[in-house]
Amino acid sequence: MGEIASRGGGDPEGSVSAAREQAAHLAAVLQEQLGPWWRAVEDPALAQDAVLRGLIRDYARTGYGAGRGAEALASGSFDAEAAAPTGLVAAYRRSFPIMTYDDYRPIIQDVLAGNTAALLCEEPVGWAITRGTVDGEPKFIPMTPTDLRMRVSAGRAMMAYVAASQRLDLIDGVNLNLNFPSVVGSVRVGDRDVAYGYSSGIYTKYVSMFTPIRSVPAQEEIDSLGGGTARRDWDNRFELTIEKGGGQNVTLIGGVCQTALEFGRYLRRRHGVYPKDLWKTQVMTLGSTPGINTRHAAQLTALYGPVAIREIYGATEGMFGQQRDDRRAWVPNYDLFLFEVLTRGGVKMMHEMRPGELGSLVVSTPILARYRIGDVILALRPPYFRCIGREKWWTGLDYWWKELVGLNLGRL
Repeated sequence: MGEIASRGGGDPEGSVSAAREQAAHLAAVLQEQLGPWWRAVEDPALAQDAVLRGLIRDYARTGYGAGRGAEALASGSFDAEAAAPTGLVAAYRRSFPIMTYDDYRPIIQDVLAGNTAALLCEEPVGWAITRGTVDGEPKFIPMTPTDLRMRVSAGRAMMAYVAASQRLDLIDGVNLNLNFPSVVGSVRVGDRDVAYGYSSGIYTKYVSMFTPIRSVPAQEEIDSLGGGTARRDWDNRFELTIEKGGGQNVTLIGGVCQTALEFGRYLRRRHGVYPKDLWKTQVMTLGSTPGINTRHAAQLTALYGPVAIREIYGATEGMFGQQRDDRRAWVPNYDLFLFEVLTRGGVKMMHEMRPGELGSLVVSTPILARYRIGDVILALRPPYFRCIGREKWWTGLDYWWKELVGLNLGRL
């Protein structure tokens, strides 16, 4: 273990004026990223109306949206009386059906063939692929400049922690990057090649451009090792992480929860130390699995020490919410996406769900209108939610059994 150094110490240098300038800059960044989210949570109905109007304007510029009457919805020339009592939302639901990936697949194939306007109002700048599969194949989701700007919201969990704790020294450290590659290969789109990769790596690559903390290894360094998912591929990534993170002041660890757990076990198995022996981490922002704050918290703190755990909820299709405080659930990005839920009582807006109610999440993004993502959502006390798993008949039963065994019972 001689090659792995412990965390470096020492107070940050600089004049008082430089420290004040840094603090002011950080405050401005926090306000820019968190302000719209917090305001939307205060009045989700108003925020969702604004989001829907913006989405419809973009849909009207696509073949799919034009065929569904998006231009009439955008101009307000739809039959508002027939759409009563909810006006634009009801008209939108009448015009746009709920769609799955299989429903969208032919249109996405059309985009790959070069007909960008079939689904997009901007040229795709990249493609995200899922780690899961649909009929044995990964899902391909196009990304646009607008979509990428929205993925910066993945950093809100960390920023909310800084705002609440006033631990401004977090930005003096680095983020230990435990994500999948953002570039795996390329796909032919019309007459050009466009890169594709995993969404967790893509999030990190672009979030790093807009947050005041550096990631190690850099996402480009992870990408350079290739996109393989075999055991040796992960061993190589973990060794890179150890090499680049050794001696660093790691204040943040972000990425996929399962990868963070496996990295901690790998470090102990191969090098005889725990992550908590090397770094004094303040916060972990993790996603990609249910139960991060309940079922996995004890394992994470055993490996990484007394860290604050903050859950992010996203998918290949977008970053939909993140934890904003110590309550063990996430809060939707009502300012960015439209959220509906298919419940036993029918389709309703997400913010209209009652505490304890379950349903299948339906999101509208700049790319996908009324997309049934396949996740089951549990409403807790407003504005808190949990994703409890994929759509299976046993998902609810499994969740409540694990809550009972873990003595959680849905508590925040």
